[in-house]
Amino acid sequence: MPIKIDNVGIAVRDIDATIAFFTDLGLTVVGRDTISGDWADTAVGLDGNHAKIAVLQTPDGQGRLEFFEYLHPEAIETEPTVPNEIGMHRVAFSVDDIDEALRIAARHGCHPLRGVATYEDIYKLTYLRGPSGILIMFAQELKKKN
Repeated sequence: MPIKIDNVGIAVRDIDATIAFFTDLGLTVVGRDTISGDWADTAVGLDGNHAKIAVLQTPDGQGRLEFFEYLHPEAIETEPTVPNEIGMHRVAFSVDDIDEALRIAARHGCHPLRGVATYEDIYKLTYLRGPSGILIMFAQELKKKN
């Protein structure tokens, strides 16, 4: 059976702020709606499911994130995920210029957890908290000079 990842779904506090953050990074909105009804209750497994949703796509067309802002049932606040916690970990983005990605993130009040690291002269890497505490990794592949 062929299988591929369609998207990663993430519940957020403020869908508009989340869209602003990720579109500034270069993703595009490919769909936006408000959902509710029996079909939504059945698909998600929540009675009275009512949410604003948006699907954003990476510039290469290969990656999609689907964001949900729950109107009902009320969203449940949790502590942000930490890197060694079991469960959904992070969303990783390959970027051409990590410094530019961090400048964009900073405009939204998002900064590295601890700084930018270099892994064996292969990658520059950093983790940061995005909207709603989403753990995000930026990775820039370092080009070797010949």
